[in-house]
This record gives sequence, structure tokens and C-alpha cells, in this order.
Amino acid sequence: DGESLYSRDGAFKVGPDGQVTNSQGMPIVGFPTPPAGFNGISIASTGGVTFTSDNGDILGTGQITLSRFSNPAGLLGLGGNLFRETEASGTPTLGAPGENGAGKLQQGYLETSNVNIVEEMVNMILAQRAYEINSKSIQTSDSMMQQVSQLKR
Repeated sequence: DGESLYSRDGAFKVGPDGQVTNSQGMPIVGFPTPPAGFNGISIASTGGVTFTSDNGDILGTGQITLSRFSNPAGLLGLGGNLFRETEASGTPTLGAPGENGAGKLQQGYLETSNVNIVEEMVNMILAQRAYEINSKSIQTSDSMMQQVSQLKR
């Protein structure tokens, strides 16, 4: 609908119309448009983009900019790795990768999850055991209350 959204999705593709899109086919605003006849693309850690032909001639260049928010946790998650700016997130600050605290880019790599699967499995087992202990204590308490009520009769 023309609204600008934000993403951490770095799996870019060139669509049939020649525009660079994310993995869902949405156009990437601010990404340099590839020139006709390009065969290769090189992205520097500082965001510089170079388009080359089959024989290595440079057909075009461009620059990728990143958006930073004063409160990234304030972004509204829409699913599909898309986020909307909110009042809580603040307005985006645009800049080149590697400058003013912005991250650097690495071509050919995707960001992995920051979840440690072993630690999360251990936490899940601990939570399950705590639940079992609480459940047993409630059953024991109920049993004791039944015995007390039977003694009164």
C-alpha cells in the first residue's frame, strides 16, 4: 500500500522487473537499481554496491543505507520479518553501514538467531520439573486435607 516498513531480512533477490526485493518480493527502498546486463554484484562491508558484467567491467555503483532506531524494541512486529515504526521506536536515523554505531554488512551471509538452543532446552526442562514439583505438592496437600476431614468424622 506504499507504506514504508523495516526488515532485518538480508536475503535479497532481483525481481522480474529488475528491482531488488526481499525474500517476500517486496521492493527494497534505497537499494541501487541494477543496470541492464549486469551479471555480478559485490557489496562492501560499508554498503558500497558494485554491479559488473560477464567480463568484469563495472556497469554501475551505489550505496546501501541502514535505518537505526533509538528504541528498536518499540518497533511493531508485523510478522514475516517486517516491522513498522511507532511512536515508541522513534524516527529512523539513516546512515552508512559501519558509521555511528550502525552494523557492517557481509555479502553472502545471513544473520542467525541469537537463541542458544542448549540453554533454552535446559530452561525448558527446569520449568517442567518445577511444574511437576508444584503439582505433586498440591496433590499431597489435597491428600492431607482429605485425611484431616476424615479424622473429624
